[in-house]
Amino acid sequence: MVYQSEISLTTRGEGDIVDITAEVRRHVAESAVTTGICHLFVIGSTAALTTIEYEDGVLQDLRDAFEAIAPSGIPYAHDRRWGDGNGRSHVRASIVGPSLTIPVRDGAAVLGTWQQVVLLELDIRQRRERTVVCTVLS
Repeated sequence: MVYQSEISLTTRGEGDIVDITAEVRRHVAESAVTTGICHLFVIGSTAALTTIEYEDGVLQDLRDAFEAIAPSGIPYAHDRRWGDGNGRSHVRASIVGPSLTIPVRDGAAVLGTWQQVVLLELDIRQRRERTVVCTVLS
């Protein structure tokens, strides 16, 4: 059995970390899959998906880590070529990745107590419309 749906959301711009756990749980429940996997994929090259404890301290730590790994204010070849200033956004998104796979057991996403599914907005624009494709397979 294959179930596919989309999660649509609007982000507030670079550094926004959006908890989509409730939406993922809802889509897994709607799928009627009892044992399998839930695969998530964000469309676009300047956003990423991961899991994290959705708590202010660790969210800031993640933002700080991105700044250390792919800092603002340095030249990127992408920016020289395209002039759009979001070279760091592409690098950060590539490091984390656009997809995530979560086990499904007893009709529910298998996540730890403090483990939430998040979309990371890494683009420099003020806001973005994002789509996450959710595929649940048995």
